[in-house]
Amino acid sequence: MKIAIFLPNWIGDVVMATPTLQAIRQHYGPAAHLIGVMRPYVSDVLAGTDWFHTQMLYDPRSRDSKLRSRSLIHKLREQRLDAVLLLPNSLRTGILGWLSGAPKRIGYAQYGRGPLLTDKLKFQKSRGRFNPASTMESYLALAHLMGCSPNPPKLKLATLPQDEAAADGVWHRLRLPPGNEVVVCHNAGGWGGRASSKAWPNTYLAALAHRIATRHGMHVLILCGPEERAAAADVALRAAHPRVKSLADQPLGIGLTKACVRRSRLMISSDSGPRHFAAAFGVPVITLYGPTHKMWGNTNYAHAINLSEDVPCGPCMKRTCPLEHHRCMRDLSVDRVYAAAAKQLTMEPEFAPHWQKPGTIPA
Repeated sequence: MKIAIFLPNWIGDVVMATPTLQAIRQHYGPAAHLIGVMRPYVSDVLAGTDWFHTQMLYDPRSRDSKLRSRSLIHKLREQRLDAVLLLPNSLRTGILGWLSGAPKRIGYAQYGRGPLLTDKLKFQKSRGRFNPASTMESYLALAHLMGCSPNPPKLKLATLPQDEAAADGVWHRLRLPPGNEVVVCHNAGGWGGRASSKAWPNTYLAALAHRIATRHGMHVLILCGPEERAAAADVALRAAHPRVKSLADQPLGIGLTKACVRRSRLMISSDSGPRHFAAAFGVPVITLYGPTHKMWGNTNYAHAINLSEDVPCGPCMKRTCPLEHHRCMRDLSVDRVYAAAAKQLTMEPEFAPHWQKPGTIPA
């Protein structure tokens, strides 16, 4: 069997797809040739895993013609595929799957692409709106449609030696202690960094970091992506505590972020993709929800605490607050998040002591 799997475009969705990748690999066995079709940065998220024999990098907006649609179609047709699995729900991926020449094309019948698919499911709707449902479970439903066993889902990732070396460098330069004494925080706006509605106020996160450092003697490391450097530096500055540091002045990368999360004691995050790294490595996590519904990101992870405020206007799923008050995040108090953090710091991690293990997929 040769199966091409189109991976999601968002980091968090990619992590939530890992139970589906495991199920497909287990069902078809090592002889099956699985091809991952993905954005270049998705390759960094999955680095160190072994579910794919081949990766095809794809970016329809790239200036590099080798990453564009025409090149991808040519490469897919050369493979003489038996099937394609489309995890993204766009019409574009439906057309690419159809043009691949694969006789079986599996996915959700959305955005007019139903006729392009041979095996399809539909999302449930109520009053014209999609019912909130776990993205992880939605992907698994497609795997089940392919005949895969419904094993208990578990997010899994890995780190590479160079990722761990990069984290070692951060630990050395910032004078951080062993990972069981470090809490990592990530406060991105979400939706590819083009929105502000998912972010908790910097002043709140700074107060929380100061409280954790003062009352628990922990170090707090503020994670960030390239577009979040200024915000991360601002949080560390406002925290005004020698044990609160940020990655703002460090070389950044997805591999480094994975390694930092993997070796930490606790992660506190807005509803952004990297928060799923914690569950994949067995690290307790607290997620702060604002405009998004909790169910979309539900992974049934035992060591997760999900916090949100019940506001009349939410969850609105908007990139910026249409009412300009951002109450869904501003009403989520430092006291409430700190209480959850104190609780998590007394829990045993799923793969304890994970901060002493090499960067491989937990057994």
